[in-house]
Amino acid sequence: MSYVILDLEWNGSYSKLLHKFVNEIIEFGAVKTDDEFNIIDTFSVLVTPKIGKKLSPKVKQLTKISYDELEQNGVPFMEAVNRFTDFARNSVIVTWSTSDVHALIENYSYHTGDFHLPFLLRYCNVQEFCEACLNINDASSQLGLSACAEMLGIDFAEDEQHRAVSDAELSLKCLKKLSQKRLISDFVYDAGKEEFYERMMFKTHFVTDIESSDIDKSKMYFECSDCGRLTKKLTSWKIHNKAFTADFSCDNCSKKFFGRISFKRKYDDVVVRKKLIEKKSKDSKSEISKAEL
Repeated sequence: MSYVILDLEWNGSYSKLLHKFVNEIIEFGAVKTDDEFNIIDTFSVLVTPKIGKKLSPKVKQLTKISYDELEQNGVPFMEAVNRFTDFARNSVIVTWSTSDVHALIENYSYHTGDFHLPFLLRYCNVQEFCEACLNINDASSQLGLSACAEMLGIDFAEDEQHRAVSDAELSLKCLKKLSQKRLISDFVYDAGKEEFYERMMFKTHFVTDIESSDIDKSKMYFECSDCGRLTKKLTSWKIHNKAFTADFSCDNCSKKFFGRISFKRKYDDVVVRKKLIEKKSKDSKSEISKAEL
């Protein structure tokens, strides 16, 4: 089995056709490996923009790519896709997080009207694999590529990152370093099914309707941080920063609290996050910082 670790660079371009910004792909970079993750081939191509007429200052700073370079050395998006399809044939496509897949679907759909990627039959999110190997389970903060490399003691040059091939190679180094901990095959998904695209195109969102079936009201409680007993809700639930908030008190400790709970709907489940902040005085709601909320 061969693996193709793919990385993309893109530019935020405003589409008059769609009346919104599109993450327009400007570079493909990839490395192909054997089943022991030894590199057997590489792929790199610049893409001539069709939507945007200039690059954002941040993209130019990070990638060191100029618009003139894209015009002179780039190829049309569909030509880049066709080349990559030939390069990646019969391989598992691997990316760091699903953001590159989202960009591919968005760009391919823009150019063809179809969101089914011709080269994507089997897929692996190496970020998910690395988080599992490192026992990182924080749903609110995903592991970044550079942070993962640092955790694993992998040397890399900052000025070489944010170019597609370099980032693909760094993803491969992280994968290879952790390949003895877990089977990568357990993280390879069938991308040829419609369910895969439904999952990829699903937009996670916070649920703010308390009557929604996604709200599990049995979880809308707090235990006192000191004694562990259930607190009493003093006020009605209100929405603040996409979360439900209310005041609470502990009769046992005679303390008052501010409670915050959010429900984030993902494709498979609803992630619930709760936070209880002690009030320091009777009129201390104003003392709770915005960061705490």
